[in-house]
Amino acid sequence: MHPALAADLDQLPALLEETRQRAVAFLAGLDGPVIPQQADRPTPAQPLHEDAEGLRAALAEFGERWQPRLSASAGPRYFGFVTGGATPAALAGDWLTSAADQNSNSSLDPAGQHLERETVGWLRELFGLSPAHSGTFVSGATMSNTVGLAVAREWLGERLGVDVAEDGVAALGRVRVLSGSAHSSVSKALSVLGLGRRALTTVPTLPGREAVDVAALEGALAEAGGPCIVVANAGTVNTVDFDDLRAIAGLRERYDFWLHVDAAFGAFAALSPEHAELTAGLDLADSLCVDLHKWLNVPYDSAVQFTRRRDLQAKVFQNAAAYLGPIGEHPDLVHLTPENSHRLRALAAWFTLRAYGRAGHREIVERCVTGARALGEAVDTTDGLRLLAPVRLNVVCFTLAADPTPERLAALAAELSDEAFLTPTRYAGRPALRAAFSNWRTTDRDVRRTAAALADAVRKLASNRPATDSTSASRP
Repeated sequence: MHPALAADLDQLPALLEETRQRAVAFLAGLDGPVIPQQADRPTPAQPLHEDAEGLRAALAEFGERWQPRLSASAGPRYFGFVTGGATPAALAGDWLTSAADQNSNSSLDPAGQHLERETVGWLRELFGLSPAHSGTFVSGATMSNTVGLAVAREWLGERLGVDVAEDGVAALGRVRVLSGSAHSSVSKALSVLGLGRRALTTVPTLPGREAVDVAALEGALAEAGGPCIVVANAGTVNTVDFDDLRAIAGLRERYDFWLHVDAAFGAFAALSPEHAELTAGLDLADSLCVDLHKWLNVPYDSAVQFTRRRDLQAKVFQNAAAYLGPIGEHPDLVHLTPENSHRLRALAAWFTLRAYGRAGHREIVERCVTGARALGEAVDTTDGLRLLAPVRLNVVCFTLAADPTPERLAALAAELSDEAFLTPTRYAGRPALRAAFSNWRTTDRDVRRTAAALADAVRKLASNRPATDSTSASRP
């Protein structure tokens, strides 16, 4: 053994304690600047060291060069994308995941698989799904959508009498995928799966909504003239709009289609009695995407993919090797996703579910919804801002009341970034900003602080406009 490795092994308890102290110090700083000023400063890349200096030297360099540049994405005012944090229990579970370093793909070493199946069962119960749905952990919503659509692709082959897994996607001919407001990961998945981005047909949505017009969807299904795929939404990115899942599923009485539901974070509405009706019909899906590093607040990367057709899933992803177990009635995880290496990412989810139960996670969801409503009300009463859609759940989508160009919105977000982080979007053709609430740390204090900073940023932006610009920045 190299002397540096031997020394680190001998001192491992002390080195882990130093690592713990560094982690605690980082977490203690989450209430500070959300995007540190150093983040944009270029740092020259360093060559790989020839000498082995050990973990303590690496910790020191990380603390000097990289830690100051890391954002407070685990903190309470990081509203960009839909980014959760890591609950204390999830953090402990993730640390133990790395310490145990399990590859949980094979029943020859089964403990990890059994733990994942238990965790999937808890999640299934949390979202109101029946035992007909089986689930598998994947890296995120993009992979969850990809796996679900891969199973849908195999179902299309079954309906058309071809074996896509064996003969390739060309055996299908033209494929139609219908959706009202598909997330960008759906197009990415269609590209990866060989179906092509052009397979996606955008169906009209309800007036002023991102939810699909079910009558228009029925017309598109009639025009398709054969089996196809429908991607429904349980929580769109911009406005957290929900398709009428029960009405869509009812169309299967007259049309032949696979129903995939993207419920990346909208599925968590099922935890709140006030909002659970939004998720009615989730169990009717043939496949379902739920992201966990969003509202479950487990570390990146983690999601779950549910389907009613595990047999087709195994047909797509089966891996034949002498050292692997047979597929059987309960396939090993190696036969269910693109990954042959399967980190025990279920452990962080197991820990947070075991520690806080349904009640604890319901409180997180409801507090986030309350916070989003409060920020939405603040936006609606701030001169110079315009709320673009009702706050249906946990996302606030808004823009500048006057001259809402991408450049001015970027300037507004940059002015705000010391206090809060928001990401740009487009809604109904307008450049906009969105604040997504999903972090377990976010409180009403953070909402008030963000609203005040946003109002200050709007005033500064208005005062910096050129004198020749006569457009008023006040609300109409």
